[in-house]
Amino acid sequence: MPRIDQSVDVAIIGAGPAGLTAAYLLTKKGYSVTVIEKDPVYVGGISRTVELNGFRFDIGGHRFFSKSKEVVDLWNEILPDDFIQRPRMSRIYYEGKFYSYPLRAFEALANLGLWRSTLCMASFAKARLFPNRHVRSFQDWTVNAFGHKLFSIFFKTYTEKVWGMPCDEMSADWAAQRIKGLSLWSAVVDGLKRSLGLNKKPNDGMATKTLLESFRYPRLGPGMMWEAARDFVVEGGNRVLMGHSFKQLSQDQGSGRWRMVAQGPGGEVIVNAGHVISSAPMRELAGRIHPLPATLGNAMELKYRDFLTVALMVKGADIFPDNWIYIHDSKVQVGRIQNFRSWSPEMVPDPDLACVGLEYFCFEGDGLWSSGDADLIELAKKEMAILGLCDPRDVVGGAVVRQEKAYPVYDDDYAANVLAMRTELQDLYPTLHLVGRNGMHRYNNQDHAMMTAMLTVRNIEAGEQLYDIWAVNEDAEYHEAGEEGQDVAGQRAALASQRLVPGKLKAA
Repeated sequence: MPRIDQSVDVAIIGAGPAGLTAAYLLTKKGYSVTVIEKDPVYVGGISRTVELNGFRFDIGGHRFFSKSKEVVDLWNEILPDDFIQRPRMSRIYYEGKFYSYPLRAFEALANLGLWRSTLCMASFAKARLFPNRHVRSFQDWTVNAFGHKLFSIFFKTYTEKVWGMPCDEMSADWAAQRIKGLSLWSAVVDGLKRSLGLNKKPNDGMATKTLLESFRYPRLGPGMMWEAARDFVVEGGNRVLMGHSFKQLSQDQGSGRWRMVAQGPGGEVIVNAGHVISSAPMRELAGRIHPLPATLGNAMELKYRDFLTVALMVKGADIFPDNWIYIHDSKVQVGRIQNFRSWSPEMVPDPDLACVGLEYFCFEGDGLWSSGDADLIELAKKEMAILGLCDPRDVVGGAVVRQEKAYPVYDDDYAANVLAMRTELQDLYPTLHLVGRNGMHRYNNQDHAMMTAMLTVRNIEAGEQLYDIWAVNEDAEYHEAGEEGQDVAGQRAALASQRLVPGKLKAA
């Protein structure tokens, strides 16, 4: 028989950045909270740090940078003594050559050659003079912004690896959110300055976030942040139940309180709560609410891209200096390669070994996802040799980390499906709050996910929905202008306190 847990003020589904931010703030304010997390060991979700024999692996790289002063202050509060400042170096691998990223004009010219460089600029000029007036897809948006030639070189192959779908089937929303603010002209000017040594002032966020030259990072990886947040919640008398999967959610029509069922190692656990904060994927949430929502069909149409990292331990202190390398080459399946020592020296315990992570984008259940760990490690060794990054004989160990639903897919129908479901849930259940990347099916960064949780906590405190969390990052600006913590765009995008207009909902 399931046991009935003590009633709490708030039940939280998921111990990622959004869920733990909410739990941390609610604990500070004296609320009783229970968090359920299906991972038996790690908190942090996609921002967790996995450890094996002293080696630490990120699930992708996570720079700690935000324009929101509130988010920066919270990072410093949770982890006051463990941030380090790291130099940023990344490159693009294309047709056997490496391109510095941010681009260096003369290096790019030499690699591409004068003729191809001329074609790139001519293609860009054509796109500016004769833009596509009916932008629907990622391809339409990117060609308009950079020209077809640059799109085919620096966007198409990598983007299709990441998403597993043609660029002309992806919504333009993704490009607008992740690339807006990075213009070709600013990139060329920046590249010329770098090539000529004229960059006297480092880019610390005053310009485009993509061009940052350094960033802050927890010395033991981003999971260090969320482990500290979890510890605070537990020490405050609340609970984080590890290895507990979300099973069912229903609301008592009389009291309005929630009954959340989770499946744990010892059987089912029932949590009775006044509010529920969900960072579970919208598709999963819809299938577990009782009674089933009318928009279940919309939720089931939402798609996700999955992800795995193959970590290799390689003889040699630093086999390449980059934090990460983007692989724009169809000859290999790997999409991006992380160098964990370059993120933090403390990620690697042996000074005579390097540790790299090859990132493969896939769908849960496909050939890559279903491959055995040994086969994936062999694939990674082979592709490192093809790229000329290491000799497979120097690899002395390996590990595989899988991450399901890493990226919410922006296809043609995603926005309408999200709007339909969230509208129904908001109308029926004002005490059910959706937060975070998968909870809102929005490709938010860690700081945006945190802000959705911060505003949700304020709504719970107020006893009404004062703040529109769907306005966080609504202006689709990923590369904001301004300094870290300056909160320039944050004020504009409801990162501070944008009030809801009653009766009005905006599209996701």
